[in-house]
Amino acid sequence: MLPLQGYRVINFGWVFAGPYLASMLGDLGAEVIKVETRSRIDSMRLSPDNLDRDPNRDPWFHSGVRNQLSVTLDMARPEAVPIIKDLIRKSDVVVENFSPRVMSAHGLDYVNLAEIKPDIIMISLPAAGQYGPLRDAQTYGPSLTGLAGVDNMVGYYGERVLGLQQAYADINSSLHGAFAVLAALYYRRRTGKGQHIDMAQMEAVISIAGEAVMEYVMNGTVLGTLGNRHPTMCPHNNYRCKGEDKWVSIAVHTEEEWQGFCQAIGSPPWTKEARFADMFGRIRNQEELDRLVTEWTINLDYYEATEILQEAGVAAAPCLDTEGRFFDPHLQARQTYMEVEHPATGVDWVANSAWRLSDNPTVIHHRSPLLGEHNSYVFKDLLHMTDEEIARLEAEKVIY
Repeated sequence: MLPLQGYRVINFGWVFAGPYLASMLGDLGAEVIKVETRSRIDSMRLSPDNLDRDPNRDPWFHSGVRNQLSVTLDMARPEAVPIIKDLIRKSDVVVENFSPRVMSAHGLDYVNLAEIKPDIIMISLPAAGQYGPLRDAQTYGPSLTGLAGVDNMVGYYGERVLGLQQAYADINSSLHGAFAVLAALYYRRRTGKGQHIDMAQMEAVISIAGEAVMEYVMNGTVLGTLGNRHPTMCPHNNYRCKGEDKWVSIAVHTEEEWQGFCQAIGSPPWTKEARFADMFGRIRNQEELDRLVTEWTINLDYYEATEILQEAGVAAAPCLDTEGRFFDPHLQARQTYMEVEHPATGVDWVANSAWRLSDNPTVIHHRSPLLGEHNSYVFKDLLHMTDEEIARLEAEKVIY
């Protein structure tokens, strides 16, 4: 039995932190019901990869929103709110990642939900938290890494800021959020009490920048763009290999690793030069060192370079693109990607759960849902609504 078997989660999350968090809880066995509406399609269903613009055929949605059910309720309609509250009475966790004003505007904030379900656990993942000057800030993932100061460190050494260029904040926040929900459920099991988790996505991102925070606090230094360089490791970079746009990542930390690296590449004369004799010298001369390392890697396949260096105790790995990840022997052996049947697209390849529990294996027990696929199950079986009532609400586009 999975740890969350028998728990029910209501997911109002929309692009991307909420849906990803809910999928993680679904991986652990919770029944997750995603509340969405045709009046405003979740953009995860209409990503740039969805060439058909069909909300049931989006590959991003299929991979990221697995182990969830779907009901269509238009929260903008007042008639939908009592239905949502009835559903929450039968649930354990509520997930939402809107700005703070949204749930309260519909009477679905924690204070109201706790009145109808005292032990409910609600996690909110707004951009900057439930209070403070940025409380109502509208953001997307790239905005949050900028606010958190992480983007300022992403770019080639000494050049302009490039930023992460993707929604890392959502992925990072969903991981923090899943842990917080599990902790809250453990607390409820001991005390019988629910609680509201206020998890600012910006703060979750700041937590990964510990070196930058400490550098400023202790030395007054603002870290800038470093490229792939590291303040205490060298070589530390991605190096071009044989083939079109193929690279190997190499990182050397200790003197023992440096000696292993030198032996692995055949101990060319330059490895014995005084300027590379210690880490201080290698860091001072790292541009020239990178050029010399590339003279070795450029003649090798990136897997070949990796194998040679790993055998010498040096941290090295191929820089895999999407195709490379898909066909990587290790990832294939671990079933990192799985075939899942989907009624709208046939066979999909989706990312498997990264959690491997020895006694309770996590599985994709339900592929991503069609829009509104589980309306009958939720409205009739869970909420005991009549066919006539459901038909009326569909006609009025409350169930929509």
